[in-house]
Amino acid sequence: MTAIDLPVLIIHTGDPEDPIRARHDSYAGFVRRAAGLAPEDVHIVPVFQGEPLPDPARYRAAFITGSPAMVTDREPWSEQTAQWLRHAAAQGLPMFGICYGHQLLAHALGGLVAYNPAGREVGTHMVQHLAEDPLLVDLPRPFPAQMMHLQSVIQPPPGAIVLASSALDAHQMLRMGPNIVSTQFHPEFPPEFVLDNLERNTAKYGREDMDVEALKQDVRPTPEAAGLLRRFLALHAPVPA
Repeated sequence: MTAIDLPVLIIHTGDPEDPIRARHDSYAGFVRRAAGLAPEDVHIVPVFQGEPLPDPARYRAAFITGSPAMVTDREPWSEQTAQWLRHAAAQGLPMFGICYGHQLLAHALGGLVAYNPAGREVGTHMVQHLAEDPLLVDLPRPFPAQMMHLQSVIQPPPGAIVLASSALDAHQMLRMGPNIVSTQFHPEFPPEFVLDNLERNTAKYGREDMDVEALKQDVRPTPEAAGLLRRFLALHAPVPA
């Protein structure tokens, strides 16, 4: 198969609660749409349901989704996926990890993941550039992004470049190789999904001393961050003209 024939792999690592998913989409669906890919252009593998991953050579790129799971739980499916990611990195597959995918890539390549000492980060927050990178050339400094996480990459893998940070996370965006990038923030989430999450979890977040009403007021569209997935494919896995 030529590059134009190869699909993009979406490694599906989990989903939101059923009521929220029913109103919006699966995490894999969010990624597919944000990346501008048609259903026939992707292969979604729900690894969290035990489905094995095929040979990396079958794909032109891979996205790793977010998940309600925790990387530190070392679930068998997650550790098997980490092993696959190491193999895929060695094979040169372009990969982009998001939230859980960001953490799992870091774990797979020698970094450290743990609960964020600064606590939960949720809502729309500003992301600050820390290094120059082709993916960030056209983004404002800083730029807003959607966030929803409790764990973080505490120590990036050896050789990783920290591209961006936020007030509560020093490693919001990493480049772990020439064609391997990851974000703790969610480029794929629309503001409606983030608002729904805040509404559904108002009591829980309130017990964590979070000002949920203020967070809801700050939620807004994040088109600059959303464009990262398409830009990643254009830079690292383009389809020949």
